Amino acid sequence: MKNHERKEHEDSVRRKWEALCDCLDERATRLWIAAEARAIGYGGRAIVARATGIALSTIGHGLNELRAPVSSVELVRVRRRGGGRKKIEDKCPQIGEELEKLVGPATRGDPESPVRWTSKSTKRLADELSRRCGVKVSGKTVCRLLRQRGFSLQAPSKTLEGKRHPDRDAQFGHIDAKASGYIKRGVPVISVDTKKKELVGDFKNGGREWQPKGGPELTDIHDFPDQAIGKAVPYGVYDIADNSGYVNVGVSHDTGAFAVASIEAWWELLGACRYPSAKEIFITADGGGSNGSRLRLWKLELQRFADEHDLVVHVSHFPPGTSKWNQIEHRLFSFISINWRGRPLRTYATLVNLISGTTTKAGLVVTAQMDERDYPRGTTVTDEQMESINIEKDEFHGEWNYTISPTVKR
Repeated sequence: MKNHERKEHEDSVRRKWEALCDCLDERATRLWIAAEARAIGYGGRAIVARATGIALSTIGHGLNELRAPVSSVELVRVRRRGGGRKKIEDKCPQIGEELEKLVGPATRGDPESPVRWTSKSTKRLADELSRRCGVKVSGKTVCRLLRQRGFSLQAPSKTLEGKRHPDRDAQFGHIDAKASGYIKRGVPVISVDTKKKELVGDFKNGGREWQPKGGPELTDIHDFPDQAIGKAVPYGVYDIADNSGYVNVGVSHDTGAFAVASIEAWWELLGACRYPSAKEIFITADGGGSNGSRLRLWKLELQRFADEHDLVVHVSHFPPGTSKWNQIEHRLFSFISINWRGRPLRTYATLVNLISGTTTKAGLVVTAQMDERDYPRGTTVTDEQMESINIEKDEFHGEWNYTISPTVKR
């Protein structure tokens, strides 16, 4: 049944119900709604329930009565209007307000409530309401009351980006204009970032994978880091124009030296061959982490990279709190996560192979390799070293946009 047909049936039943509801007793109501549901056919019970607000179980009782012999239905007792069990609201008129105090935000919630800092399950809410109101409240009643007041089960939504920088959109436009210009000139434009660190060992990896029935991958119950073979630090380089990725899988720490070493490994393995005449490179990066705009070691290592490969390095950082807009996130990392979902990353070789096997219909190709070098944390960069960096800041937000040129011409 199509959506417009369901709506037509629902509207028709609602109009009939509004005209007949005051004229029908309990049994006649059951028989009428059952007849309507049976006349509609498939999906009739749900349509009648939505149109009248009557429970599906009541409609089911009515259908049973319609199917039963006449002799057995004639003896059914019909309650007087207003008979039957009273609603919980009649016994405790303030129950709705009490429930809203329990489920409301912390600023509006009752500070004396014992469920304030616990899981607000319907059972806990029902127990607390029973204690407060002096009547027995069930979990189903709590669900009904919550829905009546516009509540629904919802997960937290990651939408708050923190304080919005006034030049955020302008920086986006600045990066886009520079990237487009460099790509037209044949200059390599890369997006870089560190993917989430992964424990290597018999640990559960989120997602599902096709396996023989009853034969899932067996992993450890607990994800204790001390039981891991090690921790993988995947640093990615995404070539925007070529739609290709490179991931350097480190085993040490995510430092500025590691970030630049990963870019250098991409250049030596892929970039220099792909762009043999390139004399400059444009890098887009997040504002924080191992490639942060304020990180001294990142800039010092970029100077070393520029000197050793005789390249002019242009860098633009995304504003704070906007890392999700970095192209590497949704053009490379997201597909890697899809490719290895449901598969335990038992060894570094497994992780590298799964990254290298990532492809898309749009032609994405990924290369990955291990980096077993040590990158110690806490490296100090002196003021003298910073002064030796041949850096030129852009007029527009020089802290985000700058160029590092070789100090010695070859």
